[in-house]
Amino acid sequence: MIRRRIYNIIEPRIGTRISRLYDAIMLIAIVMGIIPLMFRTQHQVFLYFDIISCICYVIDYILRWITAGVRSKRKGWLPYVIYPFTPMAIIDLLSILPTLSLLSQTFKIARVSRLLKVLRLIKVIRYYEPLEIILAVIKKQSKILLTVFSLALFYIFITALIMFNAEEAVHPETGEELFNDFFDAFYWSACTLTTVGYGDIYPVSDTGRIISIISSIVGIAIIALPSGIMTAGYLNELRHKEEKSESKEHKSESETYFNSNGLV
Repeated sequence: MIRRRIYNIIEPRIGTRISRLYDAIMLIAIVMGIIPLMFRTQHQVFLYFDIISCICYVIDYILRWITAGVRSKRKGWLPYVIYPFTPMAIIDLLSILPTLSLLSQTFKIARVSRLLKVLRLIKVIRYYEPLEIILAVIKKQSKILLTVFSLALFYIFITALIMFNAEEAVHPETGEELFNDFFDAFYWSACTLTTVGYGDIYPVSDTGRIISIISSIVGIAIIALPSGIMTAGYLNELRHKEEKSESKEHKSESETYFNSNGLV
């Protein structure tokens, strides 16, 4: 019963007042752990931020470990053995390690420590519902999105190949070839497809400009495909969550009615 109560608190999908408070505390801890990464110079207050956030991570890790049996469909001791090797548990553990580099010189690897702190952002997925919904949409629409991605990748390759062989002009500022190798053409094609257009590599001949125009027009259509898929999937997921929530409320009201009238 104690593990079940703890699980109802730390599980973001439960939606109780205590659970929402716990989610808010963890989100604040994640933000506190990320703030030091926004500065080159490390102030003393950042050390306290790191330690406080790390304490929250450790508590959360322990609570999730001791409730692994409640979360898992497996019975016995097996869920508690498997949990430390699950993806999110590994991310949680790696989020804790950077603070050890602050407390002990043995773990001091500055660059690795800062990179591991970036993993703390992934923890937001667990407590921030919109991100969780987006991940659910990506999982459900994975086949369609993978098809669109492969189409975009194929188009980038074809456009880069055409441009690499068609554009033989010399850059007017540097006096060198516009595309020194195929990677330059591939980079240009990716920027054009996504309509980013950094402007560091661009065609100067009429043939190259015509290819660039066609690539940009087709690129807009290809980029619009996953946007529409994600939007439709996101709205469907929200509708499903609302229906599920209304169903739970209706069930709760029915149980309350039957209990109050002595029918149960």
